[in-house]
Amino acid sequence: MEEMPDAIPYVTSYYRKRWGFCLSDRQRKTLKPGNYRAYIDSELKPGFLTYGELVIPGEEKEEVLLSTYICHPSLANDNLSGPVVLTFLSEWLLSLPKRKYTYRVVFIPETIGAIGYIHKNLEQLKRRVIAGFIFTCLGDDRAWSYLPSRNGNTLSDRVAKYVLEREVPSYTAYSFLERGSDERQYCSPGIDLPIASIMRSKYGTYPEYHTSLDNLDFVTAEALDESLGIYKKAIRIIERNERYKVTCLCEPQLGKRGLYPTISSKQTMGSTRDLMNLIAYADGTRDLLDICQIIDADFDICVDSADRLRDAGLFKPCKAREENN
Repeated sequence: MEEMPDAIPYVTSYYRKRWGFCLSDRQRKTLKPGNYRAYIDSELKPGFLTYGELVIPGEEKEEVLLSTYICHPSLANDNLSGPVVLTFLSEWLLSLPKRKYTYRVVFIPETIGAIGYIHKNLEQLKRRVIAGFIFTCLGDDRAWSYLPSRNGNTLSDRVAKYVLEREVPSYTAYSFLERGSDERQYCSPGIDLPIASIMRSKYGTYPEYHTSLDNLDFVTAEALDESLGIYKKAIRIIERNERYKVTCLCEPQLGKRGLYPTISSKQTMGSTRDLMNLIAYADGTRDLLDICQIIDADFDICVDSADRLRDAGLFKPCKAREENN
């Protein structure tokens, strides 16, 4: 790479019996002219594919798929950052006193690993997975990025966009046409799993990509920790995102339930607006994430309000299939 004379390029060859060495342009220019002999101590033979899998059980059988890849040797952002953040997220999930959903954590070689995993688990994945993310490029501090699923309207997409818009509104939203990781397999026709990605600098967009300069100097502990925090927020939303249906007709009497101030003023009107708006849209057809975006309220505030209304007997949870009942 003459334009990056100190970078060793990362070059791969697939399904052909080729061999080669990668070196920096500066090092290449120090080689003396002439013929060289190379001895390569390796062999091509039938082998096997190894992947890591961790299933963290929840109260429901419905699953959230969390996938990362383990096949780019020596690359820090475009590889190591994904397994690092997903490992810490898995430890956090295991530490929770309870989980609504089951979490399927997968460490695989990119592309062929995802294809192999889907081949072995397709029926269960299609039946149970309600959301999921691919963990990649999470270690640099230059940018935030979002890559959607093929359809772009899954729970994963809605959660990713909501969290990024609230936390880092300057993020870059990419198209599925700019895909490059295992969303190519998980979201392919006939598979159509609800998988999206939250990243820092997206693969292929930074100069160090697929070179030796994508190293431990390129990633930072602070960026990794911020990425972990963003994914924790996304998981919290998935865990608490319910559909509710109000149990009475017309506006309920909230004062006698301790949910509304007994003296009305401009100040108290503002403090109860989110609660009343939440009730107005709780018809069983929208989940909390939908409603908090419609009424422009914080998701945590909507969750707290929904809990209070449920405890007062005014909200009942309902499944999507119950929304027209």
